[in-house]
Parts: sequence; structure tokens; C-alpha cells
Amino acid sequence: MKTAFYNGIVYNGELPLQEAFIVEDGRFGSVGTTADILSCLRPEDKRVDLEDRFVCAGFNDSHMHLLNFGQTLHGAGLAQHTGSLKEMLTYLKTYLKENYPHPGQWLKGRGWNQDYFADEKRMPTRHDLDSVSREVPILITRACGHSCVVNSLVLDLAGIDRNTPDPEGGTIGRDESGEPNGILYENAIELLNTVKPLPDKAELKEMILLAMGAVNRYGITSVQTDDYSTFRGVPWQLIHSVYRELEAEGKMTVRVNEQCNFTDLNELRTFIEDGNVTGKGSDLFRIGPLKLLGDGSLGSRTAHLSMPYLKESSCGFSLFDPAYLKELVTYAHRNGMQIAVHAIGDACLDEVLDAYETALTQYPREDHRHGIVHCQISRRDHLERMARLDLHVYAQSIFLDYDNHIVEKLVPPELAVSSYSWKTLLKKGVCVSNGSDCPVELPNVMAGIQCAVTRRSFDGCGPFLPDEAFTVREALDSFTSAGAHASFEEGKKGRIRKGMLADFVILSGNPFRTEPADLRSISVQSAYLGGENVFE
Repeated sequence: MKTAFYNGIVYNGELPLQEAFIVEDGRFGSVGTTADILSCLRPEDKRVDLEDRFVCAGFNDSHMHLLNFGQTLHGAGLAQHTGSLKEMLTYLKTYLKENYPHPGQWLKGRGWNQDYFADEKRMPTRHDLDSVSREVPILITRACGHSCVVNSLVLDLAGIDRNTPDPEGGTIGRDESGEPNGILYENAIELLNTVKPLPDKAELKEMILLAMGAVNRYGITSVQTDDYSTFRGVPWQLIHSVYRELEAEGKMTVRVNEQCNFTDLNELRTFIEDGNVTGKGSDLFRIGPLKLLGDGSLGSRTAHLSMPYLKESSCGFSLFDPAYLKELVTYAHRNGMQIAVHAIGDACLDEVLDAYETALTQYPREDHRHGIVHCQISRRDHLERMARLDLHVYAQSIFLDYDNHIVEKLVPPELAVSSYSWKTLLKKGVCVSNGSDCPVELPNVMAGIQCAVTRRSFDGCGPFLPDEAFTVREALDSFTSAGAHASFEEGKKGRIRKGMLADFVILSGNPFRTEPADLRSISVQSAYLGGENVFE
């Protein structure tokens, strides 16, 4: 039986806009005018009046952390309580009273950002968390996920003291006397892996289902997500099996392309030799690229720049030795894997591009779609090089809401002037998809579209490099068809087109006729996956 959706404003990836379309057996049928679509129906076919609302393909967040988002929904939501250090600590005390953990459990939270503190613009320390509790282990993660703070109890449990050396690719924060202050940066966070409590299969399922329901509310029907590394003590096979079971149980409301995070070459080799390569799987869960984390974040001052941060002596740092990065990239490339590497600083980007060029020179391959995740601080030579290497870029335009306030305060002007240059990359023929890096930011697609089009923060700061602004059409495509291209699925989803998977979203307003500064006010009214309603 067919279902006709008619009397709408339908963006099928092309202009002019259409009015109606057919859904049958989970796929789109004909697309056209209301009169044409209704004329081909049988009496028993269903009819849905769109009531002049806007419809486009389901949104695709091309880089996020779905399982981590689910974990965040389980803990203290600090993003709403980051106006001051005092406010955050008061909230943690209240949260602890209302959600006192069982023995062996920790108090966890995520979302704080010291740049938003109105009282003390500094990172919290163990002493601050000790004022919340000395009896309960506490771990709070910065919004970016590249640094965290623990209380003294956690330091003791992990055996971290003044004699503990910094791990490669990480730093232990210390006070003036050399004692750990509770702040852990990048790979130093992994020093907690041996003592952190780990979720079981049932808890993993609950987290993923929570996160799927949450992203559906933003109109998201596809995600490209880095989940295998969420809990370093949980084998990737367990997370893999959780997704397969949810699919078998008919509980998947989002299509998942897994960005597989492996940092150990032997583990990666075993993964690939077991037959796990890019594209393997179903329309609901499939293997995506090898995902590597090249450096840190701007907010944590751990993104690797080629010159020092303004008013600081540090340039940040990369998380891989360049030679080892080349080895990982070359092995994955040679064995048929797509690769996506997080690179925020320009010095890190140098190393990533060198690794890609080495692999492509040794083992030429067409249509590899290797990519750069974030691609924030870049030089003009980088933009030329990315186009020449035919790379994909996984951008997060929503980052401009915060980064507009900090980039010119942290990054030397000769680097800032050519950064976040996603429109220039589009003009050079680079495919740029969009996402949120959730839970770094909420997966609010319409907010991301607004930032892409205005280049302004929601408080009006900016615009930052306004010539890099997307058109509304480019912004919509970055969250639909470009995301499908990133995962080699442009032939099956990302547009409302005959034969494609019937994933679509119904919005309260027409983005093409909305003032740019009001785009995020457009709400998601319905979301459909394979023609089935997953959010209303």
C-alpha cells in the first residue's frame, strides 16, 4: 500500500521546490505536484495532508558520539549550569543529594566550560570537587571532552600522584608544588580506565536508546558515530553486538554508520582481518571509517597549532607520533578502509595530510573519501592540499556559536584569517558534511544551519569570516546529501527521490523563506525512518 504526502513544500535536493511524494515499502516513490501524486492513488492508499509544511530528507549528523550522548543523559547535565563556577558546584551538590550513587558508582557530569564562568574564569580543580564530596568519586568532563576534572578520591583510586609521569599524548594538571590538581588532559584521562565503573550490556542498550530518541527529536535519522572508544574497558565487540541486537529487536530509530576508533595497530589488524571494513553491514548499522583523534580542542588549549596560543607559551600537542600515524593510516588505506581523522590545529592538520599523502602515493586509490573531522584552524595551503587529495570534510558549523568568542583571542591572526573555511573548500570541490560532535554540542540541526548561514553566535557575536557563509541550500545539503556522501550512501538516502530510503523530516517553517537569524526557531514536527514515524 502506498502513502501519499501532499500539499507540502518539498525540498528534494533540487529547485524549484515540489509539493508531494509517495512512500511505499520504506522507500520514496514519485515526487511532484499534489495533483499528479493524488491522481495515481488507489482508494485503499493512505493520504497525509502536509498542510503547507516544509519537508526535506532526514537529517544526517555526520560526526557525533551517540553512546557517549546516552551516557551524558544518564549523568549530571552541566551544560545548563556553567554560568559560573559557583553555580556548577551548587548544582553538583544538589544533584548528588537527589541521585546519590550506589556503592562503587561515581558521580559523573559533562558540559562545563570555564570560558562561560562569570566569577572565576579558570578550570575547576580537585579542591572544588572535594567541596562537593570526599566520599563519592566525582568525574566531570569539559564540554569538548578533551579534559576532565576529578576529586581527590579518584586520584587516590587511580594512584595518580606527584610521581606519576605524563602519558604520551596527555598531561596531568599540577599545582605550583607539583601535586596533581585533578585536571586531566587528553590521553591522561585514560589513567582512570582501570578504576572507572563500566556499564553492562543492558545499560549500554539503555544509553543508545535514550540517545536515539533524543536525536530523533531534532529530525535526525542518520548518524555517523564514534562509539567503540566511549568506554575503553568495554570491548568493541560488545558495543557492536548491542547494535546488532537492537536492530534484530526492531528498536533502531536511527541509521548508524560506525566511525571505528582504534589506536592500536594490532587491534586494528584483527578488526580488519575479521572482515570488518568500510561499508559492511545493513542499512541500519554498518561499518564506517577508521576514526583517529589527532589532537585536542581549542577550548582546552590542546589543539596543536604551528605557533603558540596568544598570550601563552604552549602550542598544544598532537596525540600521535607522526610516523605511527602514517603507519596506521597506510595500513587502513591499503586494506580498504575509509579513514576520518580529528584535526583542529593547523600543525596537527599538517601531520594528517602528510599521512594521507603518504598512503595515497604508496597505494593509489580512487574515491577513497578519507576525511578531516572538524577542520577548524587551517592555512590556505591546507585548503589547496585537501582539494588536491580529494578529501571529505566533516564540519560542525554549530561550533561557531562558542568559537566566535574565543578564536581571535587564542589563535594568531595569520592562522585565524583562513580558518573554518568550509565555503572555500566547497568552491574547490571538497564535499563538506555537517554535524554536532554531540555531546560536545546538542545535535540541534536547525541551530547548526543558522550558524552555517549567518557565521554568528546566537548572542550576535560575529560574523566570523562572513564570506565563508553557506547559502540555506548548501546548509541543508550539508546535513542531508553531503552526509550520505560521507558514508558512500548517496545512492540510497539523503534526498527525497524515487527509490531512496524514505527518511524525511517535517518542519514548522520553510528555511528558504525564513530570516537567517531565525532559522533555529524552526521546529521539527515529525521525523520518519523508512516511512515509519519515529518522532511526532
